Amino acid sequence: MAVLRFPSEDRVIDNESEIRVSLGALGIDYESWDMSRVPADASAGTVLAAYAQEIEEMKGRGGYVTADVIDVNPATPNLDAMLARFDKEHTHSEDEVRFILGGRGIFFLHLGDQVVSVEVGPGDMLRVPKGTTHWFTLCEDRRIRAIRWFQDTTGWTPQYTGTGVDKDYQPLCFGPAYFGPRVADNLSA
Repeated sequence: MAVLRFPSEDRVIDNESEIRVSLGALGIDYESWDMSRVPADASAGTVLAAYAQEIEEMKGRGGYVTADVIDVNPATPNLDAMLARFDKEHTHSEDEVRFILGGRGIFFLHLGDQVVSVEVGPGDMLRVPKGTTHWFTLCEDRRIRAIRWFQDTTGWTPQYTGTGVDKDYQPLCFGPAYFGPRVADNLSA
């Protein structure tokens, strides 16, 4: 599940309904979707078939014409160059919509005079409206698998703002990998 942070307020929200309401008030859509339909290693075709109803509903809600599955991992060719395209503040001329199937990442959203971060993981669906200033980075395992929706794939090119605000925020993930093995697991060994 997602973790929403308001760094300027030193506030963290990790409750699904509170995240949905807080992001909604900022113009960002968040939902938590069922992950039980497909195994983690399911093919892209199997994933798209399993979520066909949600994909079509999302297409209707946002005017998206296509959806695909992206799978980024440490073995992805030119991974550092790919990530460098998105870790600086930018906008897009269309929405950025992701349903996370595996891995973790952080969307930083620059909304008015505040920056909030949303750490996303499996089951999280996030829609960042076109024109929203944001940037994205992967968590430590450098892996993310997601369904993406597009209104026009040519419109997804980042338009950099050049403000440099992204340099003031550390891309730290505090999800399950951060905390390590559970203490109870260590005691049973």
